[in-house]
Amino acid sequence: MVDSYQPLDHELALDRDCTTLSRHVFQQLQNFGPDAQDLSALMNRIALAGKLVARRLSRAGLMEGVLGFTGEVNVQGETVKKMDVYANEVFISVFKQSGLVCRLASEEMEKPYYIPENCPIGRYTLVYDPIDGSSNIDININVGSIFAIRQQQSEDLDGSASDLLQSGRQQIAAGYILYGPSTMLVYSIGKGVHAFTLDPSLGEFILSNENIQTPEHGPIYSVNEGNFWQWDEGIRDYIRYMHRHEGYTARYSGALVGDFHRILFQGGVFLYPGTVKKPEGKLRLLYESAPLAFLAEQAGGRASTGTHDILDVIPEKLHQRTPLIVGSREDVALVESFIQERSREQASVAVKA
Repeated sequence: MVDSYQPLDHELALDRDCTTLSRHVFQQLQNFGPDAQDLSALMNRIALAGKLVARRLSRAGLMEGVLGFTGEVNVQGETVKKMDVYANEVFISVFKQSGLVCRLASEEMEKPYYIPENCPIGRYTLVYDPIDGSSNIDININVGSIFAIRQQQSEDLDGSASDLLQSGRQQIAAGYILYGPSTMLVYSIGKGVHAFTLDPSLGEFILSNENIQTPEHGPIYSVNEGNFWQWDEGIRDYIRYMHRHEGYTARYSGALVGDFHRILFQGGVFLYPGTVKKPEGKLRLLYESAPLAFLAEQAGGRASTGTHDILDVIPEKLHQRTPLIVGSREDVALVESFIQERSREQASVAVKA
């Protein structure tokens, strides 16, 4: 009996090198129909934007107009970095004549950018944070881009984009691009989470990690402890618990994508809670929290506001903020338990009063 053929090492390596982002999307959907072609083309355009941003970042210290602030303030009330503007324009430019999206909604723009010629019902909207962690650029630390794809739900004749005000479970796809020692694109279309690394010699994103699973529990907690005295007592109780127990390590870079990427692979929890003065938190639901929550759940993790699953939250406005607790299931549940315990204590005190 002849043994079954076993592929050689070089054949396996070649097959891996041929698993580009667009090929992987088709494999995920197992067809070459119009929807699969659209999603593949969308991911290719996002990848192109990532390549352009990565190229500019790699020469940030050598080029004019890359580092520093523009002197303007965005719709969020935040000072705008030059790379914020450039990256936002890159995403618009690569999609402008693509025939794929009707609108691009970004945290850098007060209202969506419309492409009327692309807008029959059934087309797509890209929501994105062009540069996450832009304060890190001037000191050459990791930054990223976050994106999600949503189906166009109406003709949006009044330009209100009200059909985007739906839960994160309506996302068709979500992901991020991490600009670091290598440039990585991580995405999901609801069939697991997969990571691609940009091979500069090919100019292609090549599959590097397939079906990523976040550990049920991890040793890392990632939070800006400089805000400790601004948090509710439940979050402070959780941090005190971390300080008193062995086996936990604090890691916080100031770039959501970088911190989430670590936890996606190694386990643990990332927190950006609200504060007493700003209970809604800092992170934007549509552009940051919901896309990463989509990835977390696809990888076996969870994402919560502290009281509700992020993917169940329905925004009331385009730039709505939300607290975010995301990562390993056990670690997210532990944070929630401290919040819930404090809520029960406060309710008990209120009843007695």
